[in-house]
Amino acid sequence: MKKLTIALSGASGIELGWKLIEAIPGEIELFVVATEGASVVAQREGVKRDFRALEDSDIGACIASGSFGCDAMAIVPCSLNTLAKIAHGIADNLTTRAASVMLKEQKRLLLAPREMPFGAIMLENMLKLSRLGVMISPPVAGYYAGIETLEMMEDFWVGKWLDGLGIAHELYQRWK
Repeated sequence: MKKLTIALSGASGIELGWKLIEAIPGEIELFVVATEGASVVAQREGVKRDFRALEDSDIGACIASGSFGCDAMAIVPCSLNTLAKIAHGIADNLTTRAASVMLKEQKRLLLAPREMPFGAIMLENMLKLSRLGVMISPPVAGYYAGIETLEMMEDFWVGKWLDGLGIAHELYQRWK
């Protein structure tokens, strides 16, 4: 993998997106997008990280074009609003436009919805996307991994997302 987009949307769990960003190997060219909702959630959750990201309003940014050649995209966390837009082809910001490009180019797209319980409409949207090849990967506990702390659980989730993106790591204990 050479080019990867990570988007942070307006769901709780912005810190998980940061942990994923920090785990990306340096040889991968990384593009980060944060929705307006992500900024609001980051303030409410007390995330104090400064970052430079592509503007979510810039639908002409490099990652909005299939010819740019991005290899994969992950949206962590993924709000159910963003997921629904992607499921229904609404590309009204850079995040949803870049996801639409991943779909049309048949590239790897991973969504980590942060909501519970899932309602019927949410599940239908996830099923639709899954049938299109999107990896739906919410942060779900992996009790077999010898997890003893919240940090270990977060490493497990980030590791599972890296697995889904095809990126090698050693963040959690695998099934034996």
